[in-house]
Amino acid sequence: SDVVVQPYNSVLTMKRLTLNADAVVVLDNTALNRIAVDRLKIENPTVDQLNSLVATIMAASTTTLRYPGYMNNDLIGLLASLIPTPRCHFLMTGYTPLTLADYYQNPIPNADGSISPTYPIARSASIRKTTVLDVMRRLCQPDNIMVSANTRKPSSCYISMLNIIQGNDVEPTQIHKALQRMQERQTIKFIPWGPASIQVALARKSPFLASTNKVSGFMLANHTSMAELFDRLLSQYDQIRRRNAFLDNYRREPMFQDNLDEFDSARETVQCLVDEYRACERKDYVDYDYDTAKGDGGEVLEE
Repeated sequence: SDVVVQPYNSVLTMKRLTLNADAVVVLDNTALNRIAVDRLKIENPTVDQLNSLVATIMAASTTTLRYPGYMNNDLIGLLASLIPTPRCHFLMTGYTPLTLADYYQNPIPNADGSISPTYPIARSASIRKTTVLDVMRRLCQPDNIMVSANTRKPSSCYISMLNIIQGNDVEPTQIHKALQRMQERQTIKFIPWGPASIQVALARKSPFLASTNKVSGFMLANHTSMAELFDRLLSQYDQIRRRNAFLDNYRREPMFQDNLDEFDSARETVQCLVDEYRACERKDYVDYDYDTAKGDGGEVLEE
């Protein structure tokens, strides 16, 4: 981010999201820019184009709610199996195949000399032929994940995963065969203390929107590599906090007039979250004691 106080704001926000939210879908600006440049071949992605990616992801996440079936037809059913422990509720997303309308590189002058905003051209990015197996396999590739975290790290693993396959001509037998192929190849590593399975929901495409591909897929996953993202945030926070830089504006707020303890409390909350995600990679996580891991130096955080 170009905002110098972004680490402060992020750590303060992370405390609230950790303690008060039931589930958080994480979308990383760095990952969105990488996908736009590397996958969609857009040299200088605009805010509108990145927002288009975000809109695609969030629309796909509610597909089973808008086209209800026997499973995952409410938010509780959608998230219950993804979040086995209450604090590890930060979910990463993936989508394939990615499409995005191209935009004019230069502003368009009007007849009166004023400048109009850019408008989309009808041409879209090229798309490869997709099958159910190809879609499910690509969803696990780091290039299609909207978070800047290394999911291929040897110690990292999936806590849970939900794939939503969209297609009007997709048969359940195709999904079963794809799952069998992926299980045989053992391309995905799951936690050692829980069930290792990929949940798949089959959803229909909207009949009112034209699509250039017959099958598309959306992944919602809980992965231990989220600790890497949050640890990077803490490193950026520590760099400016140890010098007490850029704190003048915060001290003008009632919360920080007396002291800056809220910053320390927020950092401790995020550090405990990182530690718990890393503990999920071990077999003894079922015996993990949050209060003991937190130590005796601070208050007990309430759920």
